[in-house]
Amino acid sequence: MSTVTSQLSISLDGYVAGPEQSPQDPLGRGGLRLHEWLFGLDTWRAQHGLTGGDRGVDAEVVDEMTRNVGAYVMGRHMFGGGDGPWDETWRGWWGEEPPFHTPVFVLTHHPRSALTMAGGTEFRFVADGIHSALKQAREAAGGRDVSIAGGASTVRQYLTAGLLDTLQLHIVPIVLGAGERLFEDVGDLRLEQAAVVAGPSVTHVTYRVSR
Repeated sequence: MSTVTSQLSISLDGYVAGPEQSPQDPLGRGGLRLHEWLFGLDTWRAQHGLTGGDRGVDAEVVDEMTRNVGAYVMGRHMFGGGDGPWDETWRGWWGEEPPFHTPVFVLTHHPRSALTMAGGTEFRFVADGIHSALKQAREAAGGRDVSIAGGASTVRQYLTAGLLDTLQLHIVPIVLGAGERLFEDVGDLRLEQAAVVAGPSVTHVTYRVSR
């Protein structure tokens, strides 16, 4: 059976998004700083159809965490488009060729037909809960890993349900002071440290998840 993984950038004070999140600023005030370590990497740039970029330990970590992913699960807010019934002109934040290149299962309360995008990404909308989304993602992944992409609420749901096998945190040396915490109401969660990689501006820690 495929491994269920998740990886998130997180501040020193435990936030994965800044305060005052909105459809116009989905990461909240200061939240984009959590991801700045990614933007210059050759791996990240290649996933987004760009050339060049830096090659080093951070790029190797990104290679490793994406190499065996066969499907993704994400929440409605990560896909975007607002709450309530769908505006079907909304096709995600990533343009016509998103960086996933695999099936992506979007949790929602409002059914919507699948979206087939360029580059192998297909967004499939799941209105009957996290277990159904994971079951469909496992089938689509064909034995490869399933990655719970986010946001924080979606990852928390999989953590509290005991469905996540590994959690990788990219610890960014900033303090946001407020925003959305990852470890909020997750119960008796136990993390066993499996690996630590120190990059030039961020530390990558991989945990095995148990209860």
